[in-house]
Amino acid sequence: MSAVIGPNGAGKTTLLNIISGIYPPDEGEVIFLDERITRLTPSKIARRGISRTFQHVEIFGDMTVLENVMVSTFMRSSSLKESREMSWEILERVRLKDKGNSLVLNVTLEDRKRLELARALGTRPHLLLLDEVMAGLTPSEINEAIELIRSLRTGELTIIVVEHIMAVILSLCDRIAVLDYGEKIAEDVPDKVVNNPNVIKAYLGERYSARN
Repeated sequence: MSAVIGPNGAGKTTLLNIISGIYPPDEGEVIFLDERITRLTPSKIARRGISRTFQHVEIFGDMTVLENVMVSTFMRSSSLKESREMSWEILERVRLKDKGNSLVLNVTLEDRKRLELARALGTRPHLLLLDEVMAGLTPSEINEAIELIRSLRTGELTIIVVEHIMAVILSLCDRIAVLDYGEKIAEDVPDKVVNNPNVIKAYLGERYSARN
């Protein structure tokens, strides 16, 4: 599992938007599984195996939790029955099965974050982009979210995490890339990144360095 970190405005979410097809890049190419996907639409990119969550949860409030997941599983299912079965399995995986028949408007922020993750998993991605899935959660909810994301690690799924909470990054990720105003200033294993002078200056700060 890898992470992208950096100060506000560094370009982290913009990077995810470019990879997922929401924004076209000004220059350069996006290559995924040896295929150029730079100018493909988000739906075509999703079909090729890239899925994501958003900083601000993007859900259908007037639908149930189950129905929200079914929207994404339709991409990989051949029938309504199969879509429903897939969605129940995913809800169990993210520990939301007991809320499946609840209206989204009636569930907590933590549950909505899990639902956002469930919908991303519904497309059966090869690459999962997580954009600040811990934002707004309590410390205990963050710990539960860490365990949930850790449980998703398989040889078939690559995960890239964008997150400001360094404890989360260090507990989850094997490799970290650091952006500063759109430029990559470091990329390495966590121990080396957090001790990199350029990263300390641009993002972590001397106080963080002193604590560690």
